Amino acid sequence: MASSLPIILLSSGEPSGIGPDICVMLAMKKIPARLAVLGDPGLLAERASTLKLGLSIQEQKKLSDITPHRAGHLDVLGVSLKTPVRAGQLNSANAEYVIELLKRGAELCKTYKKSALVTAPVQKSVINQAGIKFTGHTEFLADLTGTRTPVMLMVAKNMRVALATTHLPLDEVASAINRQSLKKTINVLNNDLEQRFGLNKPCIAILGLNPHAGEAGVIGNEEQKIIEPLIEELSGTGLNIQGPLPADTAFTPARLAEFDVILAMYHDQGLPAIKALSFGNLVNVTLGLPIIRTSVDHGTALTLAGTGKAKTESLKQAVQLAIKLLLNSKSV
Repeated sequence: MASSLPIILLSSGEPSGIGPDICVMLAMKKIPARLAVLGDPGLLAERASTLKLGLSIQEQKKLSDITPHRAGHLDVLGVSLKTPVRAGQLNSANAEYVIELLKRGAELCKTYKKSALVTAPVQKSVINQAGIKFTGHTEFLADLTGTRTPVMLMVAKNMRVALATTHLPLDEVASAINRQSLKKTINVLNNDLEQRFGLNKPCIAILGLNPHAGEAGVIGNEEQKIIEPLIEELSGTGLNIQGPLPADTAFTPARLAEFDVILAMYHDQGLPAIKALSFGNLVNVTLGLPIIRTSVDHGTALTLAGTGKAKTESLKQAVQLAIKLLLNSKSV
């Protein structure tokens, strides 16, 4: 039945970037869900016209009005721009519009459990220029939903990388790695891999913080003081975890085959490897939230907005994974 199909809400992101482009481009494809874009209907229609897509757009008022998606048609849950948009030209006056997309999407997902939020890219700099503190979707959605331990997970076809810390300056990372926060992160990661990804006793590889995982305390002692004792403790509770592993060898094909996920200690320890191997086909997932949220692996690409050169593959993968998580999830 049509009503049994999951609902995918697409937040169209920064209006002057490629977010609106990839949303309307994706709408030309078949998607096994009820799909609706959160955004300004006029902007989406304008971008579809610029790209010569021949897309029909229908504004809907509530979730129950969203129809099963069909290629060439797009349901839109309207949110009005604060000021007109020119493709490729940022305007901080629309920062509140971008935030409203996320707020409305999260609220709707909290209200209707069989729904997921998929986010197009935003421009952090212009949001902060508008006086709105914003370090990223992960932290913002955590605050919005009252989530104490959000976990950022990047997913490729045969590889998953999670982060113990997200958007921190490098000189703040070591002080952010402590036994309590790391324990909470590992438990969230294990729980969501079981409850939403359907993995039984997932094998989690924990990276060391320092080069060579500290080399027995010669190059830093966080491994000996924090990470090793915690791994021993959690292994005793039944979790399937290994480490701490040196980051410079953990991403070799032979080692990757041993794990379901790698937990990196900081952003640029884990993400360069997975992006080098799978950029354009990655999905960003926020674990620990009361809702399912996935996202693209790229930025706003301002120079590509309105040109037709943007790629939809990452958004397509994000939507497909969101549908899979909804169907698999034991907590929805």
